Amino acid sequence: MNLSGDQVLKRLLPLLRDLYAETAGLSADEAELQAWYNRGYADGMLSAMRRLGHEQALQDALQPFPQPVSQESPFLPWGKAYRHGYETGEQETSEVLPPRQPEG
Repeated sequence: MNLSGDQVLKRLLPLLRDLYAETAGLSADEAELQAWYNRGYADGMLSAMRRLGHEQALQDALQPFPQPVSQESPFLPWGKAYRHGYETGEQETSEVLPPRQPEG
């Protein structure tokens, strides 16, 4: 099944909102590595979507807009989980979401 960029975006935005909602209270003291991975995945998705030109859709979909997570401890287990999630989210989003085409 071939989906247009807008159709893919409509499927990705609810996932992005859900990931941010479930990781909203995350702190550096949090020992749940899956939550850190999920937050990293969401931040990676966000990065790829911005790079691909979907900033307006992100602004419309994410209210309030999420704050980036501090990456002060990349060698601690939670930092590694976050970084792995970030890289995976960015890569997978880039693989399925085409760049925004200029209107006109």
